[in-house]
Amino acid sequence: MATRSPRIAAFIPARYGSTRFPGKPLALIAGTAMIQHVYERVSAATKVDDVFVATDDKRIAEIVSNFGGRSVMTPSSLKSGTDRCAAAARNIRADVIVNVQGDEPTISPNTIDAAVSVLLKSRECVISTAAVPIRDEDTLFSENSVKVVIDKNGDALYFSRTVIPFLRGIHRQDYLRRFSRENPPREFLKHLGIYVYRSSFLQKLTKLKETPLEVAEKLEQLRVLENGYRIKVVVVKEDSISVDIPSDLAAVEDFLSNQYEPENLPKESFVTPDGKRKGR
Repeated sequence: MATRSPRIAAFIPARYGSTRFPGKPLALIAGTAMIQHVYERVSAATKVDDVFVATDDKRIAEIVSNFGGRSVMTPSSLKSGTDRCAAAARNIRADVIVNVQGDEPTISPNTIDAAVSVLLKSRECVISTAAVPIRDEDTLFSENSVKVVIDKNGDALYFSRTVIPFLRGIHRQDYLRRFSRENPPREFLKHLGIYVYRSSFLQKLTKLKETPLEVAEKLEQLRVLENGYRIKVVVVKEDSISVDIPSDLAAVEDFLSNQYEPENLPKESFVTPDGKRKGR
């Protein structure tokens, strides 16, 4: 009897009432709403069967419908994107859930596929994510850039907003050069805004209470580690620019104007920076 392939559904949590950037999912990037940019990139991942926007706002749902996407309405009272994905996933048939944050308009489809693949390779793996080597000091020392350290098996040891590992006796300007040179093939790693869960584990995760390190760092993934679960981390080559505040939009527009055609976007259709579809 043939084994059924796991059904993989991706959810993009998109809340309208962001404290630092209200209406962020609808912010225009090169004339197109940010949520559409994210949706297009997630849809281009070859290992994803279904894509949904999980939102609490009818304006976002309407925009999604207008560009041909699908959305699921969720309560506005939900605390996090993880909770929003879990709520939306309860009525969708899927074995694996992909959570791509709605403020990741440059996420690579290759990264999504890599994070899914690493979870599928191990029956014991219940959650996976992705990271990319850090190449500049601004990213390394920014508290908005989450760093991760991993063990020799590719499991996360810790996530932090500060620099990890700390290099004792090394000046700040020498961090990148010294760590890569003296600890090959180790590199400082930036965590990317994607999680892949076994469906049952996602529902279990939302029932776990907040943990001390999670509260201290304001990082949900630490709840997983503090409860004794492992997070598999795949290191990828393609970085992603997340949008935290309005001034981040310019960097995203510059990125998209130069690199908007990911290699594995469907050949029959892709979206140009002006928001129009055209074939290749």
